[in-house]
Amino acid sequence: MKHTLRLAGILGTAALAVPYLATAESNVQSGAATSNPGATAHVDFTIVIPKILYLRVGTGSSYTTGVYTSNPAVDLITFSPAAGVVGNGAAVAGTGGDQGGPPATGAETAAIVSNSGNVTLNVTSNGALNDGGADTIAFTQITTTPKTLTSATALPAPALVNGASANVVINAPATKVIVQDAVWTYTYNNTTLPPAGTYGGVNINNGRVVYTATMP
Repeated sequence: MKHTLRLAGILGTAALAVPYLATAESNVQSGAATSNPGATAHVDFTIVIPKILYLRVGTGSSYTTGVYTSNPAVDLITFSPAAGVVGNGAAVAGTGGDQGGPPATGAETAAIVSNSGNVTLNVTSNGALNDGGADTIAFTQITTTPKTLTSATALPAPALVNGASANVVINAPATKVIVQDAVWTYTYNNTTLPPAGTYGGVNINNGRVVYTATMP
């Protein structure tokens, strides 16, 4: 019997505590039959928007649907000048890139989506492309040309160099939101006559560059 009474006491205490746990508001007003009583209740709302910084160069996820995901694919752009024109100064188009065949051969989709002000973009290489030995071709021999895609203004491209490029700043409008893209077409300037060989490659011989976007 003592256990039964104790349990009832615990339940009674819990029942008394329940009203103090509730956070919803209620309000009761009363008055004479001829009066116009009014009652009010309040609700507070908060919306928390995270910072978003999306960068795509080449094959990647969609950025036009509002669902942003990562894609680990890395594209390979290849330049193969014919023997008779090597070093003659005539630019050579590349092959590869997610934009497909002509006239966008050797071209990549480039896009930035952000919501926190200006974005700074740069590109870094580990040095000149090499053939696995001492022979090299400078990254300045590769030019990146932006062309509009879906945004009114083409996303500018930082210039490829041996090492870290200069920063390119994409200025945000008053809304702080940037949605800007472009087709970046790569060409080989072909102004030097290097020794025969294969320079760079799939993450070998300094063939890979890293684009980095940052925002406040």
